[in-house]
Amino acid sequence: MVSRLSVELKEETKEVHRPSKASRLYVTLRKLKKSRLALVGSAITLLAITFALLAPVIAPHNPQQMFYGEEMLPPSSKFLFGTDTGGRDVFSWVIWGARVSLYVGFAAVAIELLIGCSIGMIAGYFGGITDEILMRLTDIVTNFPELLLLVLAVSVFKATSIHIIVLVMGLLGWPFMARVVRSEFLSIRETTFVEAARSMGAGSWRIILRHILPNILSTIIVLVTIDIPSYIFWESALTFLGFGDPLSPSWGVLIDRGTSYLTAAWWITAFPGLALFFTSLGFNLFGDGLRDALDVKTSV
Repeated sequence: MVSRLSVELKEETKEVHRPSKASRLYVTLRKLKKSRLALVGSAITLLAITFALLAPVIAPHNPQQMFYGEEMLPPSSKFLFGTDTGGRDVFSWVIWGARVSLYVGFAAVAIELLIGCSIGMIAGYFGGITDEILMRLTDIVTNFPELLLLVLAVSVFKATSIHIIVLVMGLLGWPFMARVVRSEFLSIRETTFVEAARSMGAGSWRIILRHILPNILSTIIVLVTIDIPSYIFWESALTFLGFGDPLSPSWGVLIDRGTSYLTAAWWITAFPGLALFFTSLGFNLFGDGLRDALDVKTSV
């Protein structure tokens, strides 16, 4: 009798603690823990975000501060990553560069999401003439030369503002997002659960936002994690070509500054280049792991 009661109590305890209806967040985190590459990507991404948020605390010097008489010094205990041609601390510049680069990535992606997801959802769900018009608009924007428009925007506004560069990149970068979202909506809008929601009187926007959009969230997240480092590379490339803000503590500015001194002062280019590489790698690994974790077909 006692043994049977003990077994019943154990079973009840299991039922209480068993995550039979675990939240999506719980399941996602549990899957992420099983992927070593995703954990590495998460660690790199969190490290970059930490540097960006705590740059004033972590950086030992102001990135624009010049130490006269200490130009192009190699890495040492005083200057961990050495100094550049103007005597600026490369380590401080790299730390502050994380803030600039992540701002560029997240801000441009936010604009891309707002435009691309909206157009993709409307075109994919409603179809017909609406789909035709929106897709022709997407084709037009796709054919715009991004680099040329960025240069024109900088020339028109008479300033190499990072905000203008971010705005133009976001306004030109949404077509691929729109196409992917449209494709996902086209494949899901005729499924049984969507038809059931329609038959129960659910409105179009309720179906779009509550029933279809959550099912393509993993696809959107993967695209975002790919596009963030892409925008960071774009900004660095533009700055390297001389179209960015030369006063901004961007990784591209420092890479450009050190290209003429690769043999004499390799650290000026190497450290911001490595920061750019590892940030991109971290986001990509994290995105791949998150895609697998959000896939309902994979086991917990």
